[in-house]
Amino acid sequence: MPKFTYTAQDETGKRIHGTRDAIDESDLYQQLRRENLYMVSFREKAEIKGRKKIKTKYLAEFCRELATLQKAGVSLVRALGIISEEENLKKEHREIYADLQRSIRQGVALSDAMEQQEGAFPDLMIYMFRSAEASGRLEQTAFRMAHHYEKEYRLSSKVKNAMIYPCILAVLIVAVVIIIFTFVLPQFSDLFAQMESLPVTTEFLMWFSNFLVENWIQIAVFVFIAVLALMVVFRIYRVRLWRVRMLVRMPVIGKLLKVIYTARFARTLSSLYSSGLQIVTALQIGRKTVGNLYIDSQFDAAIAKVRSGENLSSALGGIDGFVKKFTSTIMIGEETGSLDSMLDATAEQLEYDSEIAINRLVSLMEPLMIVIMAVIVGVIMISVIQPIYGSYNAIGAGY
Repeated sequence: MPKFTYTAQDETGKRIHGTRDAIDESDLYQQLRRENLYMVSFREKAEIKGRKKIKTKYLAEFCRELATLQKAGVSLVRALGIISEEENLKKEHREIYADLQRSIRQGVALSDAMEQQEGAFPDLMIYMFRSAEASGRLEQTAFRMAHHYEKEYRLSSKVKNAMIYPCILAVLIVAVVIIIFTFVLPQFSDLFAQMESLPVTTEFLMWFSNFLVENWIQIAVFVFIAVLALMVVFRIYRVRLWRVRMLVRMPVIGKLLKVIYTARFARTLSSLYSSGLQIVTALQIGRKTVGNLYIDSQFDAAIAKVRSGENLSSALGGIDGFVKKFTSTIMIGEETGSLDSMLDATAEQLEYDSEIAINRLVSLMEPLMIVIMAVIVGVIMISVIQPIYGSYNAIGAGY
């Protein structure tokens, strides 16, 4: 479905910017009218060549530098010029910041200038800065976004670093199996050929070893084609949805992933709601930061419940993929009238829980991979040693 960026006005004349999926212009117009919005302008994002998305690490650096310069009293135009002239800056980032500076000089708001960079800046950052421009709190918001993206970068880095060791073990398992079957076991083929009978496992291993040695080219081609086929299959929406749903519902790993997904969403929702954005808009932006297609697909129903007047806690409570503690604390915040502070506290607690979850995930995966490697090597060694030991016993009995 095409994606449109639009500018609309509400009944009070306030301008609202956003992005929506719509069949065509008429469908987009009808969607806005159902929300008592009047479309001013629009354009299809598919017609616009997008820029490469700026990574979280560099977004944090940009926000931190912008906030520091603004706090020192440097004008926005000059601050962007200073940032774009840094020596260690990447070329594509330098071009983006220079474009921002030119747009600001032409009288364009910073949030609109960011949106014009089509994909370089995330929607969360654009809406946060747009809200800051309306309230005159650009410096505070820039510091808040720097803190937000620094936390997000640390969390994603921990997840990536945590997966390095299990991935290395997985590669080692494959490498060890290939070496054993293609180099080690063939050395015993002559010895085993002289024996009258072999255990079933030994016969299977020798057959599989010979099969790999004699057909390794065909096997390599088959594996290559299979990998390509799986890549194509996993791009199908229904298959991707099924895969991530099964991931969330796994007995142990699923529970740990739920904590990580909930922490991401809680932090984003806290930042957006505290900046004064409407809760529906905050939910629409926050859903994109979860990182799980299955959870994201449930937000349409949750947003519809909020629009119909239901509490945020009950709407989010129907989403499969979030921990129950999240909705419980939101309910308390709604009852006490302190939803913003409760969201902040919940985000901090869930971020701590997510770090513990990552450590548990690694502590589970590392021994699991080691056990798998030990079982594979152990079965092969027993299958090789058993017939040799049996032949020695037969020779000893003959004497």
